[in-house]
Amino acid sequence: MDISRDEQRVLHALAQGGHIHPIKDSRGKITDIECYNRDGWLFTQCDMALFKKLRRRKTIASQNGGPYRITRRGIVLVRSQVDNR
Repeated sequence: MDISRDEQRVLHALAQGGHIHPIKDSRGKITDIECYNRDGWLFTQCDMALFKKLRRRKTIASQNGGPYRITRRGIVLVRSQVDNR
């Protein structure tokens, strides 16, 4: 399965130890997201549409209500680069 360049960038940030923090409303529905890299810097290239696309493809997942992290399937889809850990 091919993934877009934007998806590739976000998955690389997540593969290196980043996470996506969902912002929820009072009913528990996700209204916005914040994507952080491993150093704690906000990664602005991830928007709500890209988040939904990654979730639909099962490349990211949340466990026990925590932040979204990359899954095994996401690691397989991401292309290796020299700076990946």
